[in-house]
Amino acid sequence: MCGITGAVWGDPRMALRRETLRRMTEVLRHRGPDDEGEYSAEYKVRPGRQTMPGVALGQRRLSIIDVAGGRQPMSNEDGTVWLVFNGEIYNFRRLRSRLEGGGHRFRTDCDTETIVHLYEDEGPDMLRHLNGMFSLAVWDSRRRRLLIARDRLGQKPLVYCEEPGRLTFASELKSLLQVPGMSREIDPRAIDEYLTYQYVPHPRTIFRHIAKLPPACYGLYRNGSLEVKRYWQPMAPASAAKAGVLDEPADDEKPTADDVDYAAELREKLTESVELRMRSDVPLGAFLSGGIDSTLVVGLMSQLSAEPVRTFSIGFPVPEYDETSFARMAAERFGTVHEEFVVEPNALDILPKLIWNFDEPFGDSSAIPTWYVSQLSRQHVTVALTGDGGDELFLGYPRYRAVSLSSKIPGFLRRMCSWQVWQKIPASPRQKSRRRQMKRFIASLALSPRRRYLEWISIFQESQRGQLYEDSFLASLPNTEPMEFLDDAFNRAEGLPPVAATGLADLLTYLPCDLMTKVDMSSMAHSLECRQPFLDHRVVELAVRMPERLRFRRGRGKLILNETFADILPEPIQRRPKMGFGVPLDHWFRDELKDYAREILLDARTTARGNFREDYVRELLDDHQAGRFDHASRLWSLLVLELWHREWVDAQ
Repeated sequence: MCGITGAVWGDPRMALRRETLRRMTEVLRHRGPDDEGEYSAEYKVRPGRQTMPGVALGQRRLSIIDVAGGRQPMSNEDGTVWLVFNGEIYNFRRLRSRLEGGGHRFRTDCDTETIVHLYEDEGPDMLRHLNGMFSLAVWDSRRRRLLIARDRLGQKPLVYCEEPGRLTFASELKSLLQVPGMSREIDPRAIDEYLTYQYVPHPRTIFRHIAKLPPACYGLYRNGSLEVKRYWQPMAPASAAKAGVLDEPADDEKPTADDVDYAAELREKLTESVELRMRSDVPLGAFLSGGIDSTLVVGLMSQLSAEPVRTFSIGFPVPEYDETSFARMAAERFGTVHEEFVVEPNALDILPKLIWNFDEPFGDSSAIPTWYVSQLSRQHVTVALTGDGGDELFLGYPRYRAVSLSSKIPGFLRRMCSWQVWQKIPASPRQKSRRRQMKRFIASLALSPRRRYLEWISIFQESQRGQLYEDSFLASLPNTEPMEFLDDAFNRAEGLPPVAATGLADLLTYLPCDLMTKVDMSSMAHSLECRQPFLDHRVVELAVRMPERLRFRRGRGKLILNETFADILPEPIQRRPKMGFGVPLDHWFRDELKDYAREILLDARTTARGNFREDYVRELLDDHQAGRFDHASRLWSLLVLELWHREWVDAQ
């Protein structure tokens, strides 16, 4: 696991100086505290031959596999191919055997060298052979091109800036911001999307001139131009009917022979995925929340390990946010060496750390417990397996019940829901109360299914953003809307039944942009590598082609997980409802953050930006602090955005 950075330039005036490369590399030290390396080649004018671009590559290494021998940047035998790589390739030993059979000779025992030789044979097509999480850059001097690529599910980040005469890339924005003259112009569209999704969706970043490489994509930079292509998707829309997912039998139909085959294949593939991700030359453990997904991962690890598995869970003094009793139950079931941490989060202490490490506004407050469990786990291990991805693949989120129910309501009833009378139904001030959720559900039924889902998951709904934005900010927005990002994901899920399509849309949007960003940034801030067995692409492809009824039926998700792994999962954990990994934000904004939030959000420095209406922000604060409505997630998003401005724009 590492941090990577670098540049390629075809204009000598855009050359990346050695001291700049060192700053870009050094600022990624938290991602790789064990080692560092650089490679550079000057821009060359060769009479009678094509000009050779200049190149600079930098890397910080967290040593996991072949601790002594895996230094980067790494080259092939004649130095014509150079690689910097962040991540792990879990099937590298199988690939290595094939490459050695083809005549390649290896100098190390690490996965990095496998990529170098595989690129020599196949170029960008090598990506389809890699089973792992990665972002990487390959400089090919023979072809005078740079390949940048990102793993299928977006587990590892990669950002880049394309300017006339130069492409610059890095694992994190803060590395690119070390380049003299790098633009920090903010993209208003990114702010609009952030306040919708609580993250800035790819390919945008908060900065107008810096982009994210989307998951499952690679870019080829040659002759001064970058071409981005997709190399994988979970399932092509046209294959939905062929895979059988459209042929949904009745709920009460008995299991078929195909169902048994799906279960057997799931057991085989997930077990192998866990086994591959347990390979490590440094101490390894697992996050254990006591939910189905993390419990299943730990259960399989225990079956595969000769030694007790090390597990880590985190709890809070507020009971509705504490899962430690279930984690303890799982730990006792599998005989793990269990570390349980109960923390009292200090919002004022952790906010500056999150703002600096995440680089751009990130409004998911579950980054806080992820930060703490990463920090505390790193005291004992260097690698941790997690259960991320299980909810998207096996339809475990409670909101999928609403998707299922709304798809079955006749059209004339949905049209009735647009009547104003529904808006007069009294609702609880608590955001997650059943009464408020029911009112929100009914009020959205008149919308199209995709628009309805966006309304359900939005931090600020479209009408609320209209009230929040100043006229000048509205005028700065392009003629696009945040819905386009979700729309693109649903288009790729075309042909699937409603709940399965929504799960796939979440897999393509929420998972890489929110969950994987949260896990990567929080864990790498503490030099901890997290691995997600559910996100093995073979497990993903299997789950997506399963009939929806195997994953979700009668309002319940994860059916095939519970049935296939009933021998592993304790019955109380199978039955327990989904519990979010969160912190008591609503309490904070009425207690320790009460004065601080008001001071920051209504400060003249904040309002002078001209983005948001002061009276509307004041109303949000007043309503929340008076207990009239739970605006905690909205206030958190606004607070994070303003503190980000002060750290990354104002202070520069």
